[in-house]
Amino acid sequence: MFSGSRIPKIFLRLFIMKGVLTISKLIIPKGYKPVLNLYETQNAIGTIKRIFEEKLSKALNLIRVSAPLFVPANTGINDDLNGVERPVEFDIRETNTYGQVVHSLAKWKRLALHKYGFPVGQGLYTDMNAIRRDEEMDNLHSIYVDQWDWEKVIDRSTRNVDTLKSTVIKIVGVICDTLDEIKKLYPQITVKLSREVSFITTQELEDLYPALSPRERENEYLREHKTAFIMQIGDVLKSGIRHDGRAPDYDDWKLNGDIMFWNDVLECAFEVSSMGIRVDEKSLDEQLTKAGCDDRRNLLFHKMLLNGELPLTIGGGIGQSRVCMLLLQKAHIGEVQVSIWDEETISGCKKAGIELL
Repeated sequence: MFSGSRIPKIFLRLFIMKGVLTISKLIIPKGYKPVLNLYETQNAIGTIKRIFEEKLSKALNLIRVSAPLFVPANTGINDDLNGVERPVEFDIRETNTYGQVVHSLAKWKRLALHKYGFPVGQGLYTDMNAIRRDEEMDNLHSIYVDQWDWEKVIDRSTRNVDTLKSTVIKIVGVICDTLDEIKKLYPQITVKLSREVSFITTQELEDLYPALSPRERENEYLREHKTAFIMQIGDVLKSGIRHDGRAPDYDDWKLNGDIMFWNDVLECAFEVSSMGIRVDEKSLDEQLTKAGCDDRRNLLFHKMLLNGELPLTIGGGIGQSRVCMLLLQKAHIGEVQVSIWDEETISGCKKAGIELL
């Protein structure tokens, strides 16, 4: 789902506390009060997950499979995110090897499609749980990650931007349909989401807002367009910077992107999914060299891919807590998931009446 730590502009606001200006990662929207109480929230989370999974599987022709909590180390199967995050690693007594708690299942899913023999046009989804211990925690980020990881087999003729865009539109439709169902059960929810997706590349964003940072560009664009797919993430822009980091060995940087909605509670661009058409032999070869990761060529996953042994796929991660947070009008991700927080977050939320699970 989310390729690395990111703190939007909103999380660097200045606050006046007892006459002193301070900077805090914790944002308490003015006048914020949870729409649902704790009991209603817990029920609603379960309902959202059931509704969303059913609608997603039908929309994308996916079946549910069991997901690993950890994968073998030194195989290239784990998601490397931006390449600097440290996985949680442990030794296994019986096998005398090491395992790594997953960051995401970006690569594992493709191996699973190969192993299970999925045909073109069909795919899988999993209920994925991960630990990202180097995540910088704020209103949107936790060291605990829960997402619907999905992957689908395509062929060479459908490995294009049209397939990418049509899939994005389907996922946005599933999120909006889920919101409609939840609002019937909880009429006090007033969230409004646009089904109309605006597609824009990271280079077009830079051309549109050359003086702004990547995060600021997303905020400005989503403030106007409400729902967008920011495309082509990972490569260097004309300015010499990257819009955001993306590992070189799962998404094709020319055929990927992030699904974002405008979040009225936090007043910022709100990412719910990172996804894309996956690398083939050619794009993997190019991106490994660009990223300075040629040493990965000898790992199990990468050798199979470079040898043409894995199916062509499209896939991504959709944040479960992010979707719940958006649809239930929550100000902090800790209101919809259980994690560990720093003392500033705990005390700040308590003073503001935000109940962390």
